[in-house]
Amino acid sequence: MAKTTKLVRGRQTRSHNTGDSGPVKSPSAKSGIKMIRIGTSTGAIFPKEMLAQLKVHQGDTLFTVETPDGVLLTPYDPDVEKQLEAGREFMREYRDTFRALAQ
Repeated sequence: MAKTTKLVRGRQTRSHNTGDSGPVKSPSAKSGIKMIRIGTSTGAIFPKEMLAQLKVHQGDTLFTVETPDGVLLTPYDPDVEKQLEAGREFMREYRDTFRALAQ
């Protein structure tokens, strides 16, 4: 699964995959995300360490996922992950058919 960073009640935690039993503290956990005005919108300024940890750059999109612990920020689209898992399941189910067609 994908590496993710959680923002839980104002503190940042990191897990190696979304199925981890608990969050792992990161060195940038003390850093905050500053909200600023951009015209009539609101933007966020992330510390460069946090951007490196998320492996995102200026112009990338972060997706939010609501969890029981708070909001999860991830660079991976959760809808695409669901589609990929459905495709993997389909391929497992029809593995023999695909093998026969490949010959």
